[in-house]
Amino acid sequence: MANRIFVVDDERIIADSLSAILNKSGFDASAFYDAEAALAACETLKPEYIISDVAMPGMNGIDLAIQMKERFPACRILLFSGHATTLDLLANAQSAGHDFELLSKPVHPKDLLARLGTGVPTLSDHSVLTTSA
Repeated sequence: MANRIFVVDDERIIADSLSAILNKSGFDASAFYDAEAALAACETLKPEYIISDVAMPGMNGIDLAIQMKERFPACRILLFSGHATTLDLLANAQSAGHDFELLSKPVHPKDLLARLGTGVPTLSDHSVLTTSA
């Protein structure tokens, strides 16, 4: 069975494109356009990975990641962002004991697939990595 992945981004073209790339690469990916919808779907679909933008209206990707880890500790998290303000959100999350991997937008498909191929660190891995696409 393919790894179930939720791609969460309020920019529909990004969520849809990344989901399509992942599906063509053998994953079971679904696109969500807000964190709340992804979180609700997790109750029945239980993804192995969440790939989420950080800066979104409503619940941001960091809050989504924290809630996912509380509900589903085995779920792996990969965040991405194109906003400079993300660093403040990351610092706040780190001060609360949450660290995770961050890719910069635009996310290159090769970078994303490489991260998934070697495993995506979880919040408990305590590593922050910023990668340029």
